[in-house]
Amino acid sequence: MLGVICLASFLVMGHAAFAANTEKSAPDLGPTMRFVVVRSSAPGCEPTCPEWISAEGSIEAGTPALFKRTLKGLGGRKLPVVVDSPGGNVEAALALGRLLRKNKLDIAVGKTRFTGCQPDAKDCKENDGKGARYFGNAYASGAICNSACPLMVAGGIRRVVGHWAHLGVHQITTTYIRTKLQYRTTYRVVRGILSKKIVGRKNAGSYKTYEMSKSVEKRLAAYLNEMGVGLAVLETMKNTPASSIQQLAPYDMLQAKLVTSLDAVDLLTAPTLCNTDPVVANCREIPAPAGDVMAYAKSAPAAPGEPETAQRADVGDMRFVLVRGRSFLCDPNCPEWISAEGMISAQTPERLRQLLDTIGDRRLPVVINSPGGHVLGALAAGRLIRERKLDVAVARTDFIGCEPDKADCAAKDGVYVGLTIDASGACGAACPIMLAGGVRRLVGPRAQLTVHSIGLEQRVKTYLRDMAVGPGLLAAMQSVPASRHRQLEPERMLKIGLTTGLGSADEFTGPTICKSEPMPENCRVVSTSEVQAEAPVKL
Repeated sequence: MLGVICLASFLVMGHAAFAANTEKSAPDLGPTMRFVVVRSSAPGCEPTCPEWISAEGSIEAGTPALFKRTLKGLGGRKLPVVVDSPGGNVEAALALGRLLRKNKLDIAVGKTRFTGCQPDAKDCKENDGKGARYFGNAYASGAICNSACPLMVAGGIRRVVGHWAHLGVHQITTTYIRTKLQYRTTYRVVRGILSKKIVGRKNAGSYKTYEMSKSVEKRLAAYLNEMGVGLAVLETMKNTPASSIQQLAPYDMLQAKLVTSLDAVDLLTAPTLCNTDPVVANCREIPAPAGDVMAYAKSAPAAPGEPETAQRADVGDMRFVLVRGRSFLCDPNCPEWISAEGMISAQTPERLRQLLDTIGDRRLPVVINSPGGHVLGALAAGRLIRERKLDVAVARTDFIGCEPDKADCAAKDGVYVGLTIDASGACGAACPIMLAGGVRRLVGPRAQLTVHSIGLEQRVKTYLRDMAVGPGLLAAMQSVPASRHRQLEPERMLKIGLTTGLGSADEFTGPTICKSEPMPENCRVVSTSEVQAEAPVKL
């Protein structure tokens, strides 16, 4: 018998699970999730800084493929993921969670504030030459992880949702899609069907249900069990209507093992992570370009009757100590300041941060005396000074009783006694960069400030612009070879915007400033007996 061709149509059903949606059309969850590798721009972390993967946007069917591509580009490096997402496709969220677990990655709910180039910008060159494409800071405040996003979070090894971030769940929406298929079937009367082929496909409509089916519930339960997360999360999802969001309390997330601790995103991204031994996996060192790392001033000639300034080889790394003025003109209410003396190094910003952490919100002026040093360290220290809104002056601190570096003396509560000497203060090479970070900046007429070319022009230019210092300072630096130095006069410094006045360090540390009204913030009121007890004693 000849073959006979028949056409037949059938209505078939398929389904896909998505984040909750109370509308008949797909919800607008904003831009699709994008993944970018970010390096911390926190002051003081260079040259070794933490890095992470910023994942922000809605989860869609193609999101796991984008994540795979990002991981492939890392070459096996294990970076934590910082996620901010309203939710999206449940199947994709499960796939993302499994990718996190397979690659043994940590995850935190947080946002990334970018510095310089933005992920959506085209042809941005602002960060060129810095060793990373994107720089920024991670923070928890206002970050969300809702709907399908918590399923992604469940895949992390360490899972962090701080008190200022928000994680919410609700019932998922299952969308059933009707499809009309048309088949062409060829068969013989005797031998039966020879072939069957789809020749037409037509959408026949769809409908949604906001009730979790037994099959979907079983799959989600299996996934959470696989990730070591308690089923209390699933119960909360089932009991929360798709039209609302149930925000989970931190303690409840911890009890359900959805989070592994109550820490915030800083647990995975703080710059201090890179100070540990061994260094954590997401820290990466980017050495500064050769020849552009260190900048020193030549030794300044001594003033009449004063000893020669030590050569830079004899100057130790910059140390920071708290100092209280001592004079009959101010007792018992005397000014306090931070003495910063020595060579600027890569560790200088972190040492300054550690000291600032000990004084809380108090804003004490910084009195600096330095021949220069590490340019990147100076940039980071300057940014930290501006962040804390501190004033800076160039002068030397003369300690009364004993020097901070001497082993045979001690200061009560870590506060030394001393006074500032304008004539002995010097700030050269990379030091003016650190000085530029001050809110008020003073270099007295008897102090010395010298400049020369220090390299990293583009980075220094950007920094000085951020500090509202005019281009004249960089021009003065570039006009002098690194083998020489040029002293800037007080009027010149004021004109180019490096200093904010013609005064000296006495405006911040002089004994009479505490008699003014209102009393400056760096004046501390103590009793006469306390002042006497503060003097360092010989052991």
